Amino acid sequence: MTILWHSTLLLLTLGCSVCFAQVPVTIPLAAPGNAQLVSRSLFSFSIEQDRWTDWIGQGPVNQFFFNTLNNLKNIVQEPPRIRIGADSEDRTTFNPQVQLVQNNFPQFTAQLPYPEATSNVVGNNYYQLASLLPPGTPVTWGVNFAINDGQTAVQEATAIANAFNSAPFKKASIMLEAVEIGNEPDLYANNGLRDNTWNVQQYVTQWIATAGAVMTAVNNIMGVDIPLLAGSISGSSHNNAGFSPQAMIQNGILASAPGAQIKLFSQHYYSGSFCNGNAAVLQNLMSKANIRANLGAFTPDIAAVHQADLTYILGETNSYACHGAPGVSNTAAATLWALDYAFYAAQLGMTRLYFHQGIGYKYNLIQPITLTRSILDGTTLAQPLAPHIQPLYYAAIVAAEAIGPLGITHVAELTVNNAQISGYAFFEGTSLSRALFINLNAYENGQRGSVHLNLNFQGAGKQPTSVIVKRLYIPTADATQGLTWGGRTYETQDGLVSGSLSTLTIPVTGGVDIYDTEAIMLTFG
Repeated sequence: MTILWHSTLLLLTLGCSVCFAQVPVTIPLAAPGNAQLVSRSLFSFSIEQDRWTDWIGQGPVNQFFFNTLNNLKNIVQEPPRIRIGADSEDRTTFNPQVQLVQNNFPQFTAQLPYPEATSNVVGNNYYQLASLLPPGTPVTWGVNFAINDGQTAVQEATAIANAFNSAPFKKASIMLEAVEIGNEPDLYANNGLRDNTWNVQQYVTQWIATAGAVMTAVNNIMGVDIPLLAGSISGSSHNNAGFSPQAMIQNGILASAPGAQIKLFSQHYYSGSFCNGNAAVLQNLMSKANIRANLGAFTPDIAAVHQADLTYILGETNSYACHGAPGVSNTAAATLWALDYAFYAAQLGMTRLYFHQGIGYKYNLIQPITLTRSILDGTTLAQPLAPHIQPLYYAAIVAAEAIGPLGITHVAELTVNNAQISGYAFFEGTSLSRALFINLNAYENGQRGSVHLNLNFQGAGKQPTSVIVKRLYIPTADATQGLTWGGRTYETQDGLVSGSLSTLTIPVTGGVDIYDTEAIMLTFG
């Protein structure tokens, strides 16, 4: 059935015998003024700190995890960036007598089959393992700000700096890109980590004191000033009151000595929440309007950060908070959501998105170790589940190919007069190179709808006569496997790509069909 469906797609690319609608799309031949330079590491990774050793491996490298990162590096010639921290960042202390890490985990539940550790005690080798990442990987590491004792963060930061200043890191060109001090401090009062008077002014005062001590230690060891990442807040007031970049700047964080080393502002954001076990709906995640409304709220924050000459990132993000919603976050629906989400974020001026990952989390791109209980409800699996990718991984692969390896790619959103189809044009420098279209209509069964895109070009530049069509095949929106990108799969034992490449070259005058729950990339010739 899959083979027949693929064949049908290829035939229908040339015509429109079953299309429900035709939509004209105008594509500029040269980069418009609103095109944004897009980072090759737009899709990056936030790793829950407690089980870092499971991700990277405890001596020999975790080859599956390495391969999945290296796949992305091979496409764009730059590794994805790694942030190690999150909730367990503020539950970590350092003890030089510990070999790697000692964790305490709570009892798992059906809602949280793989909960975060309640405490983590780490030693020097815990940090040294980062030398096993793909060569050239930039790393941001978080230290404990919740404990607020003036020493814990310095001890951790000293061990981190000693690791990154060692020979294995220098040989592999693995760099300490930034130090993060605390995770979601805006929630500290809610979580019992500060009293109920906690506010942004107190945060700035305490952050300056801790950051000053941390950076003195780190810079002395590294011999250079290492950037700081500020914010890492779960929400934003979007104004000068409450927790926001505007309020932090107004309260003097950048005017301080450690503030001079702030290079990035990090916002955390999830499109929804599963923290109370609420059911989620595929189509609610796959919503063009929701994506734009959710991300658009951060426009004033981005402007304030850019005005301060800082980089704005989503330092922790994914579909549904509290590890994802079952039947949504772990499905192909999240793949298309993430593609539109990431490129729309780039259009707004967000430089990079760190998709959060934890062992057994439902919204992962990658499950890097063998699992023995279900990620959906914690029940024991009949057979252990070997390391594998999840559908969301294909979003990172497709995005990498759309961006390309040159480091000069700009992206501009296209006007597509369809409530559920998004489009983006990619320019190498200023010249049109590729376009990506995403159909967010959720297909689950029955006849599969489609839309025919009539391609028009405008502006200065050579108009293409042909286009190479490459499709992200998705069986259904709720599929957890069986996806292919250009006929090839990453659902392999080692995480490496397998299969023969399948694309189709057609004249641009005929346009192209896009099916419900599908993405297509057009490469112009």
